[in-house]
Amino acid sequence: MSALQTSSSDVPTLLVKIFGKDRPGITAGLFDTLAAFSVDVVDIEQVVTRGRMVLCALVTEPPAGLEGEVRSTVHSWAESMKMQAEIISGIGDNRPRGLGRSLVTVLGHPLTAQATAAVAAKITKAGGNIDRIFRLAKYPVTAVEFAVSGVETEPLRTALVTGAAALGVDVAVVDAGLYRRAQRLVVMDVDSTLIQDEVIELFAAHAGCEGEVAEVTAAAMRGELDFEQSLHARVALLAGLDASVVDKVRAEVRLTPGARTLIRTLKRLGYQVGVVSGGFTQVTDDLQERLGLDFAQANTLEIVDGRLTGRVTGEIVDRAGKARLLRRFAAEAGVPLSQTVAIGDGANDLDMLNAAGLGVAFNAKPVVREAAHTAVNVPFLDTVLYLLGITREEVEAAETHDEQ
Repeated sequence: MSALQTSSSDVPTLLVKIFGKDRPGITAGLFDTLAAFSVDVVDIEQVVTRGRMVLCALVTEPPAGLEGEVRSTVHSWAESMKMQAEIISGIGDNRPRGLGRSLVTVLGHPLTAQATAAVAAKITKAGGNIDRIFRLAKYPVTAVEFAVSGVETEPLRTALVTGAAALGVDVAVVDAGLYRRAQRLVVMDVDSTLIQDEVIELFAAHAGCEGEVAEVTAAAMRGELDFEQSLHARVALLAGLDASVVDKVRAEVRLTPGARTLIRTLKRLGYQVGVVSGGFTQVTDDLQERLGLDFAQANTLEIVDGRLTGRVTGEIVDRAGKARLLRRFAAEAGVPLSQTVAIGDGANDLDMLNAAGLGVAFNAKPVVREAAHTAVNVPFLDTVLYLLGITREEVEAAETHDEQ
């Protein structure tokens, strides 16, 4: 239940529980019935699952001698509504919640009973208590949120994230403070995150050296090579390509499923969104315009006399550069770093993921999944919205608004 409380913990109270088939007017009808007895509302919670309602009202004890009449009146009203009622006498409100408030989001595709039981058991073992469970989405994944008290966020995250992949679920643990809904900047990697492709491999395919470039790219993403050295080595293989290849590559880029929905929803809800990439401005500038991104930064392929020179110009966007750009974007957006979200898949995203308030490893390499705050291992980028507490209904409402 919610944290509404009376001024004293020893005030006699009645817990009124109504359950049955959901229909309009049940909540209003119950409180109209209770109003005749001059009781005060201490707490309310209502849940509807597959058309079945459970409505709980915690109210102060009625004036002396009227409790029996309250019981009979509520039972008669419930029967008239084809509902069932249960009334329990007690003292005070809910027991005080333990220190520490966290929100645990669990994503499953599907979400099995076994995985849910394991997550709940881990919460208990870590010293936490589940105060509330709420479904955020039923597709493209099942997403549920646990409100947990009694344990601090960091140890709870360690307990839950470790081993989550083995259960077939993704788990995110964030502080339940008000700032969660105030995270106003999301910055993501581009290659294999915002888009399904590695841009340099698209260029390499036109240069006939795709295999060589892919091998170096894979080694760099695994953290086996220095990114800047690997970038120069790969770009050198593109020397001599006609600049017209840029338009061809732009046309070949495939957005990750859910990318448009993610960005459109975030923008509609007032977030600012940016990208940082070890790829090239020749592509990210186009993505920024097409998707309405607030920020975009990448490396730039040098073009002279209509051909690629095999070199890049300007400041290199590498692992450290991505974290630096996250901080720059946050400063320009007027957003504290603690209220930023970073999304990436490769080793060169690690500094950015660790610097953000919430770092999300998206279908990432093992070294990245282990180091990030949380991981998403389903192929839908918009599932990140659920980690921010945004429900599927809110996503659909934003889409409907944009279509009007």
